[in-house]
Amino acid sequence: MQTNPTVKETPQPTMNRREAVRRIALLMGGAMVGSEIILSGQPIPDKKAAGFTDDDRALLDEIGDTILPATDIPGARAVHIGAFMAMMVTDCYTDREHAVFREGLRKIDEACRAKAGKSFMQSTPAERTDVANLLEKEQRARYAGTAAGEPPHYFRMMKELAVLGYFSSEIGCTRAVRYIEVPGAFHADIPYAKGERAWF
Repeated sequence: MQTNPTVKETPQPTMNRREAVRRIALLMGGAMVGSEIILSGQPIPDKKAAGFTDDDRALLDEIGDTILPATDIPGARAVHIGAFMAMMVTDCYTDREHAVFREGLRKIDEACRAKAGKSFMQSTPAERTDVANLLEKEQRARYAGTAAGEPPHYFRMMKELAVLGYFSSEIGCTRAVRYIEVPGAFHADIPYAKGERAWF
């Protein structure tokens, strides 16, 4: 009598964050700062970002969480966005872009002190949002007049990295959007109700 062979469970593939970063950069049309390095396929080293202190990463966590705050799902702070930003700036940005980004940390604190009378870290979420809205207007005006080859406004860099880092994290990929590890056939014209999450 023939017996059935032992069925072995297929190991579930783990999420490759570097590949997710590459794909999101492609979806963004390669428009983000440092994308020429990301899209070239060069490896991103696993190292502590040089030149960024723990205080810098903590500040970037709070800036990221102001851009992508927690709702019914965790915000950018929960995915350690500060460490991600520091790593990407160190590994993927030019020296000039790196300098503009680092100077931006000081300028955000200055903007917060001018508006709220205290540092960004000491400010309330509402005060941080007010400053972020001012910087958003500033960066939009700056972006319209940016010459070819000139680094963009530091807040634009921070927004790009916050979005990229969040949506290439496990939380962003599986909770902020609806994730199908192995998609099936293409289905066009899927009904959509306002407020539903996109598919990734």
